[in-house]
Order: sequence, then C-alpha cells, then structure tokens
Amino acid sequence: VQLQASGGGLVQPGGSLRLSCTASGIDLDLYEIGWFRQAPGKEREGVSCISGLDNTFYIDSVKGRFTVSRDNAKNAVYPQMNSLKPEDTAVYTCALDRSTVGSQFCAVVADGYNYWGQGTLVTVSS
Repeated sequence: VQLQASGGGLVQPGGSLRLSCTASGIDLDLYEIGWFRQAPGKEREGVSCISGLDNTFYIDSVKGRFTVSRDNAKNAVYPQMNSLKPEDTAVYTCALDRSTVGSQFCAVVADGYNYWGQGTLVTVSS
C-alpha cells in the first residue's frame, strides 16, 4: 500500500488549492483518510478527515474553508482548501486507517492511522 499526497504549491492569501491523496495497492473506498500538516518549527497537526461512510471532520481553524471529498472512480480523496491564510503554510500529508472498513465517524488522531503518504508543501504568501 502506498499513498501519495500532491497538489501543493505557492498561493496568495485568500487563494485556493485542491490537494489530492491517491493510493496504489488498495481501494480507498470505505476507508478512513486523514489529513495532517506540519508547519516549520511546529508539531504535526491533524486537520481534517473523511470516514469510511464519508462523514467529515475539520478542526476549528479550517472549518468553513476546507472541504474533503472522495472520488472512488479515481481512488482519491481531495481536500479543497479555500480562503487560505499564511498560517495554513505547512507540509500536508494524507494517512489511511486500514484497520476499519466503513467507519461512521473519523478523528484526526495520528495513532489511528497505519499508512502515511509523503507530504506536499503548501505555502501561503504574498
């Protein structure tokens, strides 16, 4: 199983980016996917997640700005990030909880995920 996060880049404050989490070796359908970020000099932070049954969770700082969705045909999960702020600057990584199929809810607790992708850098700056 391999995960890959992509879609990062440089964006101005107020701008948007859509990240992607794609997988090989596993069908992501019905599995929980979490998104985490790590800003320079800070600890990793859970940002959002989508449960096996496609319920979503967002931390307060991104609620209303980020939306996570799943495209089973493309075997991918996408966080759409709008109204980006400089404090959103970080390396973003997706993670998979393979231990549970069809979870109703999700949580951005790192210990709950057992596969991690390489990150993609998002820089929000003018």
